[in-house]
Amino acid sequence: MLTDLQAAHAWIEFPTSRRDHEVSHETQAIARESGWRQIDCGPEAAIAISRWEDSRATSSHQATTPEDRYFVAIALKSARVKLIRDRQIIFDGTMPAGTLYVSAPSKLLGVQFQSPCAFLHFHISTDLFPAALPATEGLNDLVLLRDPLAAELAKALTEHGDAADRQFARCIGQTLAMHLTRIELPRAKVNALLKWRLRRVEQYIADRFDRCISLSELANVAGLSRMHFAAQFRAATGYRPREYLLNHRVEHAKILLTTTERPLAEIALAVGFSTQAHFSTVFKRISGQSPARWRLASRAARPAAEALPRRRPAADSNWMVGAAA
Repeated sequence: MLTDLQAAHAWIEFPTSRRDHEVSHETQAIARESGWRQIDCGPEAAIAISRWEDSRATSSHQATTPEDRYFVAIALKSARVKLIRDRQIIFDGTMPAGTLYVSAPSKLLGVQFQSPCAFLHFHISTDLFPAALPATEGLNDLVLLRDPLAAELAKALTEHGDAADRQFARCIGQTLAMHLTRIELPRAKVNALLKWRLRRVEQYIADRFDRCISLSELANVAGLSRMHFAAQFRAATGYRPREYLLNHRVEHAKILLTTTERPLAEIALAVGFSTQAHFSTVFKRISGQSPARWRLASRAARPAAEALPRRRPAADSNWMVGAAA
């Protein structure tokens, strides 16, 4: 927990990115990173906040956390991510919106994004994590899928956008730091589903997502008992099997919503839901909007996205090839 003195002296710097250096600290609430985790973070700032977005289908990056800071990321939308440290894969799967992951000071972390992504980044001083607190011992390479509080904090901050003032953002940052010191860390590690088993299950779902698929059916495909399959599948993907199936249906529904004029009831049936009401409920829970609103928003955003210049690949985009070999 943060002491009253630490909370009183903690403040947040809104760093300028290399691309947006002309925007002053006073007017820019959240810096847009020109490169993954590339920001100007003054040593006097207890917490610095920035945002990373990349519309490319694939990209690779690496960065070292400063010796006096923890790096914390919160996923703003679902993304396929592989995290690598010292040639070891520490996470490989889908990070749903609201996922929180933490890297300790002085650690080199590599990432491969295998889908478009958007993350909010917090660079938090080690002074806000007293060494006496045992919770901090497990904060390195910590990945928490769907952390509810982290998701709400990120949503509150991003909804204000550039209109967010320093006082409001300071409260968000301090609350996140306090949350990290109180997290109940996982006590037991479950082995992830082997890659070949995972590929078989993913392909099975991709071929049959439009009909009812039971847990026993998927366990048989993987060649495991229901209990072992469910635990290992979640360790590998971050999803319970049913949640993965529902997310797959929703992602396919988004394609139909964007590319066709088919009515919602027809799309619901096409992706495996028995009723439009159930489809709308699940879609809104996963995407944050009803299917109708999502369709309108995606169509409005498409012309703006097409007008943007294409981003040049980062200079280090191929660094991971050797590390992952």
